[in-house]
Amino acid sequence: MKKTLIEKASDKLVNAFLKNKLIGPIPRQYSKKLVNAQKFRKLCESKIKEPIVGFKAAGTGIPVMKKLKEKEPFYASIYKRNVVKSGGKVKINKGTLGIELEVCYQIKKTFFSSKGSITAKNISKFISYMAPCIEVVGYRQKKKGITSFGDLCSDFGANVRFLVGKKKKYKKINIGNLKTNIQNKKINQSVDGNTNTVFINPINSLKFVLNKIKKDKINLEKDFWVFTGSTVGVVPIKGRGLYAGKIDKLGVAKAIIN
Repeated sequence: MKKTLIEKASDKLVNAFLKNKLIGPIPRQYSKKLVNAQKFRKLCESKIKEPIVGFKAAGTGIPVMKKLKEKEPFYASIYKRNVVKSGGKVKINKGTLGIELEVCYQIKKTFFSSKGSITAKNISKFISYMAPCIEVVGYRQKKKGITSFGDLCSDFGANVRFLVGKKKKYKKINIGNLKTNIQNKKINQSVDGNTNTVFINPINSLKFVLNKIKKDKINLEKDFWVFTGSTVGVVPIKGRGLYAGKIDKLGVAKAIIN
């Protein structure tokens, strides 16, 4: 049976994901609008037979949301191959957009058997751990910049690697107002941020993702991670070497950029 254009495009992008290579841009019709990009992402993800260990929130910066005329963020699946320990090495290429610093949460598998929506009042019972995390973001396609959320969403949420710092048992803190910083001392690059830039706050972002995967009837049947979005925006990688990201009260995550 002859493959459709969307099948051919998804096969090409999935192959690029699995083999860590760059391809030409996918047809614009699959990335211009977020609703179409979501469908394309889900089609691509359905073709990858590897363990999913979590999900990421993306497009969580409210100013960016307003600029690109979107009403809410989106989410994407995260595969085991893309999550490594803090201090790991990440090889970048021309498709790399930059580096981010995030709060991430480990969620209990009991979430999948829960009934009803996740709310600010009941969310705590599903969280076991929290940690700082560095995300390296980029395309598998030969294109630059971000013109829409669809650009990011259609390309697996533009996730390249997640480097997770030491996790701590979850406790309620003022997660909506923590100072953050990511820096590369070798090249004197330093960017400050705050957790309040993440879709009101990281817990609100977490709630958004959990309700979305519940709506999509996803069940991993195991504990999983949720990465809640950047506290510093997408920071350009201006040089190689060690990038260290610090979130007050949470700790440090590190990435060695090659």
